[in-house]
Amino acid sequence: MKNSIPTNRVQLRTCLRILCVALFLNPCQGWAEELTASQRGYRNLTTKAYLPSDFDQDIFDDLWTVWEEPLRSRAEKATVDSRRAMAMERYGLLPQQKLPSHALQYVVAPNGNWAMSCLACHQGQVAGKIFPGLPNTNYALETLTEEVRSIKIRQQKSLGHMDLGSLLMPLGTTNGTTNAVMFGVALMRYRDKDLNIVARPFSFDMVHHDVDAPAWWHYAKRDRIYADGFAPKGHRILMQFLLVKENGPLQFAAWEDDFRDIEAWLLELKSPPWEWEVDTASASVGRHLFENHCADCHGSYGAVTDSSIKYPNRIVSIDEIGTDRVRYDSLTRTARRNLMESWFAHSGLDGGDDNPSGYVAPPLDGIWATAPYLHNGSVPTLWHLLHSSQRPRIWKRTPSGYDQQRIGLDIECLIEMPSGPLSNAQRRGYFDTRRVGKSAAGHDFQESLDENEKKALLEYLKTI
Repeated sequence: MKNSIPTNRVQLRTCLRILCVALFLNPCQGWAEELTASQRGYRNLTTKAYLPSDFDQDIFDDLWTVWEEPLRSRAEKATVDSRRAMAMERYGLLPQQKLPSHALQYVVAPNGNWAMSCLACHQGQVAGKIFPGLPNTNYALETLTEEVRSIKIRQQKSLGHMDLGSLLMPLGTTNGTTNAVMFGVALMRYRDKDLNIVARPFSFDMVHHDVDAPAWWHYAKRDRIYADGFAPKGHRILMQFLLVKENGPLQFAAWEDDFRDIEAWLLELKSPPWEWEVDTASASVGRHLFENHCADCHGSYGAVTDSSIKYPNRIVSIDEIGTDRVRYDSLTRTARRNLMESWFAHSGLDGGDDNPSGYVAPPLDGIWATAPYLHNGSVPTLWHLLHSSQRPRIWKRTPSGYDQQRIGLDIECLIEMPSGPLSNAQRRGYFDTRRVGKSAAGHDFQESLDENEKKALLEYLKTI
């Protein structure tokens, strides 16, 4: 039998050439090409669990058994794959491309455990299409947690941090919005500035309210983050929602490079372009109106090379903007300082503002895709934003419908909540602007425009 090992330099060079070609054609079988920081960041978000698991695959596959009728009966007759798709839609989750039985917003381990990622709130769809960094305006976190807890009790499995925490504080009263701001306040309450756990009694005087997640492609333009712009931005600040008891100072320090890469991914995100026709003549008129009436707060827009493009990061006083102020009033100066002086903000070196005067006028890149509008998600379309007196009192969206004429969510408008009995899950499908923190009032500067001007401005907003 001949020896298969190369016996001379010619044979060795031939083998090396074959190996290089094989690696080039199928790099997955050899050394992978080095990833950029941004690519590593997205990989981290989608493959690494930074939080304990919330539930396992068996629990997810059993959730349909606690649904209200007639949905439960439909699920019972469906295939496993169809039931999983029904569950994804119910909870506002998107199937992974390669593994449609797993959600894009959760990291699913080989043992079937599902752990929430940042994409739970920050990865959604519009008109049935997924764009990186788009807010998840369908996320039904409260309903998912409530029903997971029921199944865990039935299956005699241990309750996790979400199951127990939601018994003390609400997670979100309307699908697509969450109580995320107060999550951060509650988590920081039990840490010192170096993130060591400290014993303190639970605070029952927090002002709970729902907020709408921002588009992540706005991150690059912002000097500071959050609706009131109080917090300095940086890779550490992105980690604050990982403050469960299982994660301590050493763990956060070990993850810093991961979140530097995640921030690199955020900084490279671009807004998606409008996908349908535009009346260019009307949009040109709208651009002039925008520059004269809106640009001072929201910035200017144009070609990438346009030197006139600017974003002022302007905070508009709460009295001037006139929008719901519960979010603004909910954070005390102490709560803001606790974050600003902690490890997350390099112990105060990153700056911040513990007493902001109002809300930041956000960038408007890709505004067509970011409905609903205002910081609490109370206005379903841009048409309603421009017509403040006609904003619906109560509205209900379709799962993935899009209104191209009014630019925003496809909705049903109501004067009152339905009179019949509703389950908790069904009730969260309605946005009731009469509830605390959910007002659609304010931002009425555009009322100085006539109807034709509003129409032209709406056409221009498609192009940003």
